[in-house]
Amino acid sequence: MATAPVGLARFANAGNPLIRDRHTADPAPLVVGDRLYLYVGHDEARGEQMFNITEWLAYSTTDMQDWTYHGPIMRPTDFSWASRDAWASQVHEKNGRFWFYTAVEHDEAQGSHGKAIGVAVADNPLGPFRDALGRPLVKNEDTAGPHHWDDIDPTVWTDADGKSYLFWGNANLYMAELADDMVSFAGPIRQIALPDFVEGPWVFERDGTYYLAYASMDQRLGPDERISYATAPSITGPWVRRGEITGSAANSFTIHPGIAKFKGEWYLFYHVGTLTVGDQPGGLGRRAVAVERLRFDQEGRILPVEQTQAGTLAQ
Repeated sequence: MATAPVGLARFANAGNPLIRDRHTADPAPLVVGDRLYLYVGHDEARGEQMFNITEWLAYSTTDMQDWTYHGPIMRPTDFSWASRDAWASQVHEKNGRFWFYTAVEHDEAQGSHGKAIGVAVADNPLGPFRDALGRPLVKNEDTAGPHHWDDIDPTVWTDADGKSYLFWGNANLYMAELADDMVSFAGPIRQIALPDFVEGPWVFERDGTYYLAYASMDQRLGPDERISYATAPSITGPWVRRGEITGSAANSFTIHPGIAKFKGEWYLFYHVGTLTVGDQPGGLGRRAVAVERLRFDQEGRILPVEQTQAGTLAQ
């Protein structure tokens, strides 16, 4: 099992991409006290490979300027029933524990196939994480999606009444209420209709309004994903699309939102395909995490975000 060495490297925010010594994707921020943790997939595609995401890495900061790299926190095969693919994840704190929801490839020898959602758990944000269930929380056969990778990109929200909800999906957006044990469902899986939804949902709340950011695709604008968002008066909906947060990522047809409020400011994490590391140029399977400030107008609408090289260094 991957462990979490502390203080392997430290670096200063020098603008975007934020992480520059390796390719990273699918950023997922978590705020615990005065520290923001950032979980990412490690892109290691070579040559013409589309994806080869081998492990999940953790970073942290107390000021968005100085960052610490904590190393890998888990690998797909730490789930005994999984074979590969450290796809998008989110760590969620509840009841003093840290629940790691993520998408992996189910090992066909275990009696299933396609993408599945696993759950790991730890007693602190850096692990060690262990499989909390011993099997998938959601497997490909549990939903009627159009392909074998429709059960990906989990995001979790715990409401003020203590009830927790899991959202996920590719092509179709699914949600279900989690039971108190955080590894089973307290209600049925249901589908949410959102215009142009592709993947990468991310749920948060601000001033009594619930927001659902997601990777969208409007074919009239081209074949690349953009980040759109919807709002609702309740975590269970109804969800209404409000508009686009930001356009497509440079040199990558995928984009993935991760949003957090930290020390009074809101931040949007995403990835681009502009970073060259060694002899490996950026691109589809070699992406790089970036971050911008996220702002709202007086009515609570998210203002459009320009993707910049300066990132959070800009005022």
